[in-house]
Amino acid sequence: MLFSSLITVCCANDAIICDTHNNIQIKESQVQGSPKTSSIQASINGHALSVVFTENLGTVHVEVTDTNGGSVDLTDMHTPNGYNAYIHHAGSYVVTFTLGNGDEYYGEFDVVE
Repeated sequence: MLFSSLITVCCANDAIICDTHNNIQIKESQVQGSPKTSSIQASINGHALSVVFTENLGTVHVEVTDTNGGSVDLTDMHTPNGYNAYIHHAGSYVVTFTLGNGDEYYGEFDVVE
């Protein structure tokens, strides 16, 4: 589900972890056309969710929900602009992307304190 990479800064004899960056695997939910999973790159860094669209997918509906299905953030945006959201509370979440043609993709992620 999540792939991790750590960026470490070394100062003298001490190693300090300054950033934990987790890539979110994007999966197909309902896809009629050519799959675009590789065109959506998402990651979570602490409470900050970042999404990069690597190609123009038109207008994309983006929704972040918690494990109870409650909406945390909801927006329609033009691509290839990026999307950023701050997730206030720790927990498990799903980000869903619905393209203008109805194709739907999602990614699951956790926010930890």
